[in-house]
Amino acid sequence: MTTLAPPLPEVEKPAAPPLRTARSSRSPLRHLGVALPGAVVGAVVLAALAPGLLAPQDPLEISLSESFAPPSAEHLFGTDQSGRDVFSRVIHGARQSLLIGLGATAIGLLGAMVLGLAGGLGGRLADGAVTRVIEILYAFPGILLALILIAVYGNSALTQMVAVGLATMPGYARMVRSQVLVVRRSAYVEAARTLGHPPARILLRTLLPNAFRPLTVLITLGVGQAVVWAAALGFLGMGVQPPTAEWGAMLNAGRHYIQQAWWMDFFPGVTIVLFTLSLTVLGRRLQQSTDAGALR
Repeated sequence: MTTLAPPLPEVEKPAAPPLRTARSSRSPLRHLGVALPGAVVGAVVLAALAPGLLAPQDPLEISLSESFAPPSAEHLFGTDQSGRDVFSRVIHGARQSLLIGLGATAIGLLGAMVLGLAGGLGGRLADGAVTRVIEILYAFPGILLALILIAVYGNSALTQMVAVGLATMPGYARMVRSQVLVVRRSAYVEAARTLGHPPARILLRTLLPNAFRPLTVLITLGVGQAVVWAAALGFLGMGVQPPTAEWGAMLNAGRHYIQQAWWMDFFPGVTIVLFTLSLTVLGRRLQQSTDAGALR
């Protein structure tokens, strides 16, 4: 008769070290990738709302004895041909550039909502008419439209807002129209109709919120694009006229002295690039968060 051997005692295995996923290893970088653009945008907004807190001097103060002074501790960004502090002018120029960017984005989005809703909800004839209007706006050069508006109404911030808003409108309108068509045929809209909800309630509480949700991301991207458009118009001499501090106008003024005073163009240009790039990064992050929330 054979006897069974007693079972061997179990040896505890050392706990495996926790796996460090790629997401956790990139977490500090992800936070840094949001904090830095957020700080840039926050600084520009602060400069637009309260430029006196950041600007050390009057942006219009002329000192011919300090013309073309290079960057130094007294003048961080140097001075221009009239001895005006470039850093102070960049700070004060944020208000004009941000105002034009926000106003142009608002005009473009409002017009896009009207066209997109008319095309998405108006039936086949209305959709065809809206599509033709969008195609015409796409084919019409934005610079030519700006020239016509400026020739009629003159150089002003409002003219730039309208010109840039109309130039960016067709892209927004096409997106709104396609989104309305998708939401209109969605299952939750059909379910609301089946439950007997009135058309006004379906439109206001179901269709419009879901159709316009992507526009929250477009706002950040649109403001950056509008600032670049406004700066381009200012660089071409069709924007806000000197001596008003505006980033595009500063680029236009500095191009004549680029060899002897490179800082007159460099610092306004870097400010435009950093601001628009920061808005783009924040817009992409917001889009990723929105998409992740929708998948949940």
